[in-house]
Amino acid sequence: MSATVTHSTHLSGDGLSVAFGDRRVIADLGLAVAPGHRLGLIGENGAGKSTLLRLLAGADLTGAATQGRIVRPLRTGLLLQELPFSPHDRVDDVIEAAIAEVRAIERELDAAATALAGAAAAGARTDLPPDLAAERYTRALEAAERADVWSVERRRDELLDGLGVGGLGRGRRIDELSGGQRSRFALAALLLSAPESLLLDEPTNHLDDGAAVFLEERLRAWRGPVVFASHDREFLDRVATGLLDLDPGRGGAVALARTGGGAYGSGDREAALAASAGTAFGGSFTEYLAVRAGERERWRRQYEAEQSELGRLRLAVAETARSVAHGRAATDNDKFLTHFKGENVEQAVSRRVRNAEGRLVELERTQVARPPAPLAFTGIPAGANALPEESGMLLHLSDVSVRGRLDVAALRVTPGTRLLVTGGNGAGKSTLLAVLAGRLEADDGTVHRRRGLRVGLLEQDVRFTDPDDSPRAIYARTVGERRAERVPLDGLGLFSPRDLDRPVGRLSVGQQRRLALALVIAAPPHVFLLDEPTNHLSLALAGELEDALGGFPGAVIVASHDRWLRRRWAGEELELGARGAAEASVVTPSDRAPAGAGPRGPR
Repeated sequence: MSATVTHSTHLSGDGLSVAFGDRRVIADLGLAVAPGHRLGLIGENGAGKSTLLRLLAGADLTGAATQGRIVRPLRTGLLLQELPFSPHDRVDDVIEAAIAEVRAIERELDAAATALAGAAAAGARTDLPPDLAAERYTRALEAAERADVWSVERRRDELLDGLGVGGLGRGRRIDELSGGQRSRFALAALLLSAPESLLLDEPTNHLDDGAAVFLEERLRAWRGPVVFASHDREFLDRVATGLLDLDPGRGGAVALARTGGGAYGSGDREAALAASAGTAFGGSFTEYLAVRAGERERWRRQYEAEQSELGRLRLAVAETARSVAHGRAATDNDKFLTHFKGENVEQAVSRRVRNAEGRLVELERTQVARPPAPLAFTGIPAGANALPEESGMLLHLSDVSVRGRLDVAALRVTPGTRLLVTGGNGAGKSTLLAVLAGRLEADDGTVHRRRGLRVGLLEQDVRFTDPDDSPRAIYARTVGERRAERVPLDGLGLFSPRDLDRPVGRLSVGQQRRLALALVIAAPPHVFLLDEPTNHLSLALAGELEDALGGFPGAVIVASHDRWLRRRWAGEELELGARGAAEASVVTPSDRAPAGAGPRGPR
């Protein structure tokens, strides 16, 4: 059986399931999104977000068994991370193809208007009677209004400019564009085609801040239903009217849909967004985080209370069973009384044992699982970060340049440094971190490092030499057996037990980055450098990493384009200009203009 599709103005799914052989990706999922509402899909990599978008759109799912019922608008647009163009297509051809359906709607409106005018003219011969001609014109006008046919040229220019591809030559071939240009152009072409509903997979990939804000404004004004998958927390917070968590366990968001006043605190929200077999939340991402944190704390308290009760019951059963008194020697000359008391003691003890055993069995059967440990740097041994001198300069860059990539007049790193490095693509963020880590020699200038200084770098691209090695084996070999025993990998909160012995080549990119992070913090550096640390991490783990960095016992330097992280940053900021770091300047938190509500972090 495959999923069935019908059409309406809203978008919904009921009993949706997708399986690839024995591996079930989506199981009995239901959702509903009303026109004008925007559902954000969240969850770990592999939770099924892209698969769900393909299923809703009716796109190819080769090798998959699908079932369920889907209702969606007739004209539904899908943006995938894999681009739909041929390398030989030209920019202008793609634009014209994008608006071909809009042009057809416009032509139908003109034809319907002509037919209506002819039917209304006295004595005119026409193929349609007046009532049918009027009905045709009404349908054509409604379609034209939905597609906004009268502003297609203006929308074309606005979309191309707003997404940063307005300057592309119309005769250029797609294979002549950069990867970022192709992604932005694909998004512009989809929006230009003006579908009635949108299904978007990571739409902010390759967008700068201005383009992301432009897209947010467009989607908030979209009249049809929108469903999108995103790891961009700022985008989720600004755009989504509801969230569907396809993998809520890591964040501790257990039974969010049952939380009073949280997931379904508003009747209007519940009417616009409903879901099953995932966790539905009818609110913003900020609200979701607050509810999830509360739910996680309730989970922790319930687990601790149940473990305490289990311990008490086990002790009670053991002690009561040992206290049976009827077998001891009689001390009362009244044999009848002795016999009577013995029987009552035995009966009372038996009842207590049975009651305690019954409660113990029931609680062991129904107890909640242990909450996943949040990421923390608490496993670092005390004093492991200490240098012979507790204060002073750790790193000092003076007139450092890497030709064509980086130019820094001065940068000082002390034990308490918390520095965020920002700038556009190609501004030199990764180059600066490589110089600080000693992995790239500067062409000019001086780099001074404190003697004995350890610098750890979490790179964007992680590669392990043997894909068949397990995280546990790589960890022990890299940090040493003794340190692996003192700071065990499973104590860092980065891996579930089932992934510790899986081949690293079969882990997701995000899981491989977790292993790279573990290798850095197990041998704690004095200076911790992180290059785009939230890339490829789940939303829950990205937040945990930011919080954990606040407690890291050394200097922290982060290079990031993540708007959510940047808005919450509490330390200094080094903004690199378009010409490497020639325009760099350090901004303190007090100098930085406020960037929206909410606390800054790491905290």
